[in-house]
Amino acid sequence: MKILEFAFIAYPVTDEARAREFYEGILGLTPGMEMRDGDQFWIEYEVGPHVLGIGNEPFMKPSADGAQLVLEVEDFDEAVAHLRSKGATFATEPFAMPSCRAAIVIDPDGNRLGIHKRNE
Repeated sequence: MKILEFAFIAYPVTDEARAREFYEGILGLTPGMEMRDGDQFWIEYEVGPHVLGIGNEPFMKPSADGAQLVLEVEDFDEAVAHLRSKGATFATEPFAMPSCRAAIVIDPDGNRLGIHKRNE
């Protein structure tokens, strides 16, 4: 078996309106494809060449211990200030490493997302 790339990253959410406020209102992502089947929903956001999907599929449960998406940002300080101004909760305050600066925020369901800026 040869794996070519990852297809998408998925985060389980429990409340569509609350999740959309975070992913669209706070992170500023634009929804692409959306699917609905009764009470179940799936929304995809294109982030560069990749896809972030959120939904309430029955096989997915929110967890701070699950996978973590890390978003590369253009201006790290501006991103941190924006997230703070929107009331985002930080699981890990901004920190520096030799190759980057990063922080981890929590979505409304407890999933962790990183923001990251490579050192120039």
